[in-house]
Amino acid sequence: MVDKVKKDAVEALAGLLFDGMTIMAGGFGLCGIPENLIAAIREAGTKDLTVISNNCGVDGFGLGILLENRQIKKMVSSYVGENKLFEQLYLSGELELEFNPQGTLAERIRAGGAGIPAFFTRTGYGTLVAEGKETREFDGEMYVMERGLTADLSIVKAWKADAEGNLIYRKTARNFNPMMATAGKKTVVEVEELVAIGELDKDAIHTPGIYVDRLIKGAKFEKRIERVTTRQKETA
Repeated sequence: MVDKVKKDAVEALAGLLFDGMTIMAGGFGLCGIPENLIAAIREAGTKDLTVISNNCGVDGFGLGILLENRQIKKMVSSYVGENKLFEQLYLSGELELEFNPQGTLAERIRAGGAGIPAFFTRTGYGTLVAEGKETREFDGEMYVMERGLTADLSIVKAWKADAEGNLIYRKTARNFNPMMATAGKKTVVEVEELVAIGELDKDAIHTPGIYVDRLIKGAKFEKRIERVTTRQKETA
C-alpha cells in the first residue's frame, strides 16, 4: 500500500508546487478551508497562481494570505465580498477575476472531476456571464455553455480520514471540498482526525481514498467566524 500520510503540510506538498499552476482550494467562506496547506503554499512562495475557490478568504487569513504575498495571478470565484485587498487588487488591474454564479462554479468543478468537458445551463443567459460563450436553445429555452474545471492540485479539508485517504466531511465543509477532491491531477488533504483503516463507517464515507494522493493531520485549526453577527440583549 502507498503511504499517503505525511508528517506535515510541507512534506505533503513537496514536488507538487510550481509557478503558474492552477490550484483548487476547498471550503465555503472560512468553513472547511485547508488552512495549514494554504500556509505552506505561502511559505513556499509559489507565484503566478490561478486559484479556483468559492471565495478568497479574508484579509490576513485563508487564501487572503496568498493575496497579501502577491502569489495569486487569477481567481476563479463566486463570492469575494469579505476581502478588501481582493477588491483593491482587482480594481487596480493586479488581479484577474473570472466570476461564476455559485451553482455554476460547483457544477463546473463536479463536471471536471467526472470527465465532462462542458455542459449547458440556463443560469447567466442574457447577462455578462454569457459574453463570449456559446449559447443554444433547448425546448424553447436559451442556455449557456460552461466548461468543466480541473486543476494541477486540489487542496482539501476533511473532518476524518483513514490512512487510505477515505474522507468524511462535517456539515458546511462539504461545500466544494468533495467535488474538488475529484478534479485535481493531485489531491492533498488535511484532516482534524486520522483514524485506523476500517474504523470509518463505510456508508458514511464521502470521498473514497482512490482520489486522495497525500494527507496530513492538520497542525492547528483556527476555525474563525467570518462575520460575527449578534443581537443586543433585551432589557428587562
